[in-house]
Amino acid sequence: MILKAINNLFYFYYILIIIRIFLTWIPTIDWDAQPIKFIREATDIYLDLFRRIIPPFSGIDFSPIIALIALQFLQVILTGFIASVL
Repeated sequence: MILKAINNLFYFYYILIIIRIFLTWIPTIDWDAQPIKFIREATDIYLDLFRRIIPPFSGIDFSPIIALIALQFLQVILTGFIASVL
């Protein structure tokens, strides 16, 4: 039950990051409108960690890809640890 809840939270955050990536492709988007503002604020906290390390290359931001991979790695480690404790 706990593992399913944790996996669902990770899945929800994956979806938010992917939506955030697609939103950057819309040039006329209002970033201050709800729920877009919520998505931006919820994901930028995490994505900014990777943007500091990985600068954009030729105007393309690869940091979300690395962030998604790191998030998946964190999910595997966390759920593996919790499964071993339970």
